[in-house]
Amino acid sequence: MTADFHLYLDSADLGELRACLPHPVVHGVTTNPTLLRRAGVSRRELPALLHECLALGARQVQAQVQAADAQGMLDDAHRLLADFGPGQLVVKIPATREGLRAGAQLGAAGHPVTYTAVYAPEQAHFAATLGAAYAAPYLGRLEDSGIDGLALVAHMQSLVVRTGAPTRLLVASVRSREAYLALLALGVGAVTIPPRLLPELLDHPATLEAERGFLADAQALA
Repeated sequence: MTADFHLYLDSADLGELRACLPHPVVHGVTTNPTLLRRAGVSRRELPALLHECLALGARQVQAQVQAADAQGMLDDAHRLLADFGPGQLVVKIPATREGLRAGAQLGAAGHPVTYTAVYAPEQAHFAATLGAAYAAPYLGRLEDSGIDGLALVAHMQSLVVRTGAPTRLLVASVRSREAYLALLALGVGAVTIPPRLLPELLDHPATLEAERGFLADAQALA
């Protein structure tokens, strides 16, 4: 794991996000069109949602292009980027043939890019060779398809590290504390989790019970 590991919350639901933010362990917020649709957020409302996330303490937000061709992706990306300061917004682009083409241009212009929907080791390697900020495999979805997701993520991680690029794997579709800890053991540089999982990571029952005992004893001190 890199010293500057990045933990993201994967949501477009402001209610969920407000329950978690601000918190110093959370680096930022990731979104995608599916999450936006689920939360009832329109394309027009997306910039306001992302600015609210920054106001809540997110250091970085991620939003996805909504086109299939490289030029459409670039147009979407520049519209999104126009509303944010340098480094505040990471543009998410599917790791398709056209996506790699568009992402390479954005990266060359100094804009951080996440290649998303990464399902194969070579896609992670391409992302690193193009200097992406992140490459995002979907752990849960890989396992749903019968693949050993952790083994595949480990393979991706080794390929990315060998390039010497600053690219982090940003592992998504993480559904449990056990999966999160397994990813840390692999040394991935970033993970994005649903907000519902954050309390499991932050609020250990034994720690809370110990705190209650300490506070009770503190009250009893002379």
